[in-house]
Amino acid sequence: MAIRAIAFDLGGVLETVDPPQRFLAQWTERLGLSQADGPPDLLWPLTRVDPRNEAKTGGVTEEQYRLLCTAALGLGGALADEFMAGFWDWYCGELDAELTDYAAGLRPRYRTGILSNSVAGARREEQARYSFEQLVDVVVYSAEVGLAKPDPRAYVHLCDELRVEPSELVFLDNRAPNVEAACQLGIHGLLHASAEESIAAVEALLSSAG
Repeated sequence: MAIRAIAFDLGGVLETVDPPQRFLAQWTERLGLSQADGPPDLLWPLTRVDPRNEAKTGGVTEEQYRLLCTAALGLGGALADEFMAGFWDWYCGELDAELTDYAAGLRPRYRTGILSNSVAGARREEQARYSFEQLVDVVVYSAEVGLAKPDPRAYVHLCDELRVEPSELVFLDNRAPNVEAACQLGIHGLLHASAEESIAAVEALLSSAG
């Protein structure tokens, strides 16, 4: 069956995102927390307050997410605002211009999409920075649909939104379990390492599929 659509993950694929420790290190020092005795609650607050990671499937609202983060660190007022602004800057990372330009050039020959495990508020923040809704045909955020990769239902939802069968879709993700889950459904899953390698891999698939 011919390939009709290509979809991308965000963090680690269309976005280059630093490890959270890099962002949090500045707050470790600022709040006088010692790293010598091991990772403080700062690394990462939500591993303690949201151990089941419900934020990515919509079980934690954006306001709750903010309160959990800032309360875990004892932050309030302007300092809490500053922390969350920095959090979103880290969360959204920097655009991979090469891969994004490639994704933009796939239309109108192919339908394109994004499937991202996310927390509430991510669509607003990433749209403001990168206009993903204008870049691709479909943007699916896990916190909005209550389904997160590698849950097979997340990929089925993406296929439904793109109006394609799994075998008609190529999907790029930087996490092996997410790629394996896609492949098990018949999607052409590709493990992303770099823009150059992923573009070459997609083009090879498109060529072989005619």
